[in-house]
Amino acid sequence: MALNMNDIQQEILRLKKEKDICILAHSYQGHEIIETSDFTGDSYKLSVDATKVTSKNIVFCGVHFMAETAKMLSPEKNVYLANPAAGCPMAEQMDPEMICEIKKREPDRKVVAYINTTAALKTVCDVCVTSSSAVKIVSAMPEKKLLFIPDCNLGSFVQKACPDKDIMLLNGGCPVHAAVLPEEVAEAKAVHPNALVLVHPECRPAISEQADYVGSTTGIINYAVKSDAKEFIIGTEMSIAEHLQYECPDKKFYVLSKKIMCPNMKLTTLMDLYNICRAIGTDEAKLNEIVMDSELIAKARVCIDEMLRLGG
Repeated sequence: MALNMNDIQQEILRLKKEKDICILAHSYQGHEIIETSDFTGDSYKLSVDATKVTSKNIVFCGVHFMAETAKMLSPEKNVYLANPAAGCPMAEQMDPEMICEIKKREPDRKVVAYINTTAALKTVCDVCVTSSSAVKIVSAMPEKKLLFIPDCNLGSFVQKACPDKDIMLLNGGCPVHAAVLPEEVAEAKAVHPNALVLVHPECRPAISEQADYVGSTTGIINYAVKSDAKEFIIGTEMSIAEHLQYECPDKKFYVLSKKIMCPNMKLTTLMDLYNICRAIGTDEAKLNEIVMDSELIAKARVCIDEMLRLGG
């Protein structure tokens, strides 16, 4: 017999209790997944939340580097990625060897890594940041000379906010956010002249310059919820506009561009979540499990712990 969405959600909630599962869901996940999660938010919030989990099993609805972070912060837990094919092109743009070569040429630069990086890359970095904590952490660092990787758009945003720092940038970033063109902002404003433009700093600087607010996913959500304005153009993954429509039914939300849809985030379905919850405790779940050796965790955690220390 076919199941409807509500049936599946109720079964996930039952399995969570039965198998001692905590579900972490990134804000870019579908609303039907968000409704079943224990913790929801952007990368920084979920990093903090991962340290608070008391359940034996963690299921992450997001992409691979996020589940890696959860495993690093809770190494004693069993961590599973709801859809193991969900990766992040930005996280895989640079490798440790490349950054080590730059460090040899620029030995006095501290390496600041966006959390959207692999665990292997984090092992050669000094501190990790997220879009919500980057400015705060970089400002708090005593060092003046920094290398910011991999997102040059977020790096430019941080550079502008921290003019006393000498920040070296590389050519990398989120292909989804970077695909939005400046003229699309003008087009959206022409159609919705009363709407405020809220964008993520992973967008190009030319996009951010036209925005009424630039900030992290959580920052965008909080701004829209608290604002007296009634219309907003949302310049980040389009699922955020959907979530805000549920949260603020008296306001109107428009997607800045149809290009801002993350195919990796969209890979995870409610049935993926249901299936991994059912599989936990069997060999089938091993396909989704995040396995990291203790040496890699120890090395990669250094910059994560520094992020939590400086961003707390």
